[in-house]
Amino acid sequence: MFKAPRYSLTTEFICIFILGPILLLVLRNALVLFGSLWVAAFITWLKTRPPKALTKPPLRPHLKSLLQRFCVLAPCILLMTWLVFPHNFLSLPRTNPKLWGLVLLLYPVLSVWPQEMLYRRFLFTRYSALFSSNHAVVLASALAFGFAHILFLNAIAIGLCTIGGLLFARDYAKHNSLLLSCIEHALYGCLLFTAGLGRFFYTGAAWHH
Repeated sequence: MFKAPRYSLTTEFICIFILGPILLLVLRNALVLFGSLWVAAFITWLKTRPPKALTKPPLRPHLKSLLQRFCVLAPCILLMTWLVFPHNFLSLPRTNPKLWGLVLLLYPVLSVWPQEMLYRRFLFTRYSALFSSNHAVVLASALAFGFAHILFLNAIAIGLCTIGGLLFARDYAKHNSLLLSCIEHALYGCLLFTAGLGRFFYTGAAWHH
């Protein structure tokens, strides 16, 4: 499946990761957005499942490192939110704890998994041949992930997701584990919603402003 002419791969990459988000922004339909994301993720899952007999390296050391870094960065993100957006700080858990709990429960499954399938597993598996080095693939994944968040029509979402995408892609390149990438993505995503930055990642607010 993954052997194709370079020009064909380049065209695919542009259509999926550049024109795709632009088209979704033009349509501004949440059902189309999540439907297309999940269809793409499911197809990717079917096409890129590793052989059952493949021996995987132990993930515990990577998980420990991931959690240690999160424990350092999480207070920084909370402090930044409190300083820059004091009125939004912890707004969701303070004003709507039930919705906050629902977000923490559903976000990793409904949003994180399909995004990681598309922007990490699929992009790395399908398009690595387009780039001269592993660092270039990591950068392409981060930029594509950040660009996808033009859907929210604000620079904060794009900037934070580009930085997050760089972190997730770099770690995916190291451990080649979708599970760890999903855990890391879910941790930071849930942290942003908890901190009070969720309004920057809500299409309803962006598309009906």
